[in-house]
Amino acid sequence: MVMQGKSTKDLIDQHSKHAISARLSSATEHSYLGDFVLGAIDGTITTFAVVSGVTGADLQSQIALVLGLANLAADGFSMAVGNYLRVKSDRQIIERARKIEEQHIELVPEGEKEEVRQIFKRKGLDGQILEEVVKTITNNKKQWVDTMLTEELGLRVESPDPMRAAFTTFISFCIIGFVPLIPFVVMSPANHDQLFLVSSLLTGVAFFTIGFFKGKILQRSAILSAFETFFVGGAASIIAYSIGLFAKGLL
Repeated sequence: MVMQGKSTKDLIDQHSKHAISARLSSATEHSYLGDFVLGAIDGTITTFAVVSGVTGADLQSQIALVLGLANLAADGFSMAVGNYLRVKSDRQIIERARKIEEQHIELVPEGEKEEVRQIFKRKGLDGQILEEVVKTITNNKKQWVDTMLTEELGLRVESPDPMRAAFTTFISFCIIGFVPLIPFVVMSPANHDQLFLVSSLLTGVAFFTIGFFKGKILQRSAILSAFETFFVGGAASIIAYSIGLFAKGLL
């Protein structure tokens, strides 16, 4: 069966010796596209929620701009810090596990070799081939530790840089999250309904585009992902607008 969107020729090309080597080399490099998409989705949803809430409450358009910009700065920073701490924590878990495995290799090398032996025996290796694999891996301490981290503990050896992950999230949150506020900057504040309509259209395009690229990154149906993100963002906006209407009745 040929994978969706890929012809047999594409698959053959992707499994050439050069393509496989390039793909395996890049597999250890972290992509920050996921951080960008996450920040973009959250930034757009929360900013448009502010616009929807202000519009629902029938407040001045300047309030939507002020609250929206404050949201971009504060929530964007908060999200970036949260992502930084998450990535840093993941790194610390890997570093701690590495130190423990290094200590085990120093103290009980034969026991650690036996762990490697049993790991690859479960993969179907046996006899002389199994012993050669164990010998090759345990002759290089870093390779030995990396094998234990990935095969025994299920950890990914390579991890993203916390600062780059945080910066990527913050930038995407602020840039894409600014889209719902564009009409409030370039258009006259006199017509609230027109401002909200244009903001809604721009935000819808942003949701659809973000979802489309998210689907591409996750290798899912890009169109399905686009509509999914569009409806999730729309649902959040409806909730915010409804709360604005309710608050308006209390004022």
